[in-house]
Amino acid sequence: MYKPEHIKRPILAETVLKKKVLLNILEAKVNSQKGELIVSAPLEGEALEDLIRSFEAEGVAVEKLPRIVEIDQEKCTSCGACISPCPVSALSFSSDWSLLLDEKRCVGCRVCVDACPFRAIKMA
Repeated sequence: MYKPEHIKRPILAETVLKKKVLLNILEAKVNSQKGELIVSAPLEGEALEDLIRSFEAEGVAVEKLPRIVEIDQEKCTSCGACISPCPVSALSFSSDWSLLLDEKRCVGCRVCVDACPFRAIKMA
C-alpha cells in the first residue's frame, strides 16, 4: 500500500528498473488518497525478500498474500467460472473435467474466490 505522499512518485517503476525484475500487476486500485497493488514477482527466497525490503525502504507497506487456495470438491460443480478470470492461469480442467489448481502458478490474488458462483474456493 502506498502512502498519500508517495502517490505521485513512480516507486513501482523505479524499483523494477533498479532491481531488474519483471512484475506482473494483477490488480491495481489507485486514487488521490492511497494506492494498492497486487503483483506477482518471479522470485523466491532471498531475492524476493530483497525486493520487499526495497519497497519498504521507499515507504511502501508490503503484505505477502497466501498462495494456498482450497477447493471444496463437495461444492465445486466444475463449471469453470473461475478458470478464465485467473490472471496467471493457475486453474484448469483435468482430463476428467475436474478442476485442477497449479499451486506454483497461484499468486493468491483471490480472483477465483470471487468468481466462483458456488463459493467452493477459499483462501486457506
